Amino acid sequence: MATSAAAGSMPRQIRYIIGNEACERFSFYGMRNILVPFLISSVLLAYLPAGSERDTAAKDIFHMFVIGVYFFPLLGGWLSDRFFGKYNTILWFSLVYCAGHACLALFEGNATGFYTGLFLIALGSGGIKPLVVSFCGDQFDETNKDKAKLVFDAFYWIINFGSFFASLLSPLFLRHYGPAVAFGIPGGLMFIATFVFWLGRRRYVNVPPARRDPHAFFEVVRTALRTRQPGQGRPGLAVALAGLGVAAAMLLLWALSATVGLRAWPEHFNFVITACLALGVVIALGGAGASMQLERARGAHPDEAVDGVRAVLRILIVFALVTPFWSLFDQKASTWIIQGREMVIPHDAPWWPSWLVQDAAQMQALNPLLVMLLIPFNNLVLFPLLERAGLRVTALRKMGGGIAISGLSWVIAALLQLEIDSGAEVSLAWQGLPYLLLTFSEILVSATALEFAYSQAPHAMKGTIMAFWYLTSTFGSLWVLLTNAAVRNELVIGSIARSGLSENAFLMFFFAGFAFVAALAFATYARTYPMQSNYRRA
Repeated sequence: MATSAAAGSMPRQIRYIIGNEACERFSFYGMRNILVPFLISSVLLAYLPAGSERDTAAKDIFHMFVIGVYFFPLLGGWLSDRFFGKYNTILWFSLVYCAGHACLALFEGNATGFYTGLFLIALGSGGIKPLVVSFCGDQFDETNKDKAKLVFDAFYWIINFGSFFASLLSPLFLRHYGPAVAFGIPGGLMFIATFVFWLGRRRYVNVPPARRDPHAFFEVVRTALRTRQPGQGRPGLAVALAGLGVAAAMLLLWALSATVGLRAWPEHFNFVITACLALGVVIALGGAGASMQLERARGAHPDEAVDGVRAVLRILIVFALVTPFWSLFDQKASTWIIQGREMVIPHDAPWWPSWLVQDAAQMQALNPLLVMLLIPFNNLVLFPLLERAGLRVTALRKMGGGIAISGLSWVIAALLQLEIDSGAEVSLAWQGLPYLLLTFSEILVSATALEFAYSQAPHAMKGTIMAFWYLTSTFGSLWVLLTNAAVRNELVIGSIARSGLSENAFLMFFFAGFAFVAALAFATYARTYPMQSNYRRA
């Protein structure tokens, strides 16, 4: 293990971690933000007619990829904490990440090779996602902890800096140089990221994997479910087992439908959809069952641990109500790109930077740019003004308002789609308004939710909370896949036809309504949520 930095100084090894993060973020967003445009025009989906079928297939592939990216942090965190430590886990998953990029660049016309690349990137990116920031934090101690805030601020700027330039440049690489170059450049940057991270190997402070905690979240849950009390049954255990049974039945029905053609499972519910539904059932019914019997864990575990599990279960309800937001937010890289391709780029306008912005996919660069502008605006101007006006800006109010504002952004996108469907030429510049609202909602929901969860969960449960937080994006993309599967149903197709709307406009209004319903449910739950404070004492 390397020694810590001189007392009070910035650890010299931080430069390797920051350099790694800058290159890795460009590599990730560089490939992610051109994935849908590439798939729509590639030979991989040439078997589908151009139009809505191919667009929907591209969206499905994209959102299955996103599901993997936010599911695999569970694997990376577990391997790091139990076996290999953060450095080794980051390095090995980064090599997997590089291999995935190589597959995208080399197999642009081969479905097996390309989809293998997507899987490897999801595995590698997801595997390192929960580790890099915490590994950075490990480099600080009591003597220089005041420097940590500067580094975490740098992390925030690096993430958005990399995302901005990747979103701006990668569509141009795809447009002018083809997919091999457009996917190869992010791959090269990921190789550089891995090399830079490796260069610091002799300087890092490496915290060894933690020993098994006998009072961890799942240990407390298991005790609660298994403990018998005289004269009482175990209804919580029955509910949890029912969740496992339903999940197993879902997977079995899918397997029978896929292998022997038994029509016992919806035709368009593939393995990814089925597995995510099964996971959702296990979490929902397992959490409900644990809540029913949680008091039985007292005595076997400290009160702090039992109360911590109760806090996590409450936070899970908040997280569940946030998942509809992610179903809207992540579609900026799929549905909104598809819409943008139907709009007119205003090259004739003197204010439009035609020398730079030449593709609808580049509009995604507005998101990181607006994030960097809106966060200081909110903290320095908007929130103080609201407080002075007598409106208390709480974390739960921010999150509920953010979900509602995301719905509003989709109403505007739907209105733009109606204009497009009517045959009018709609300028791509109009997409700036829904991007502004969606980014504003992201700041209210995403950044606030992490701070909220951190304050509500006790220290020993904060890692568990982060794992469940990543799953909110997984289930957000699940909502998109379920909706795309539903619109293939004849009854739904008939309903859309009778509405007089195009499929795109109908779905945009649907997702807007979905967000409004989620915001209402969130506000209802927030009224009864018992706020706590679990910050570390000075």
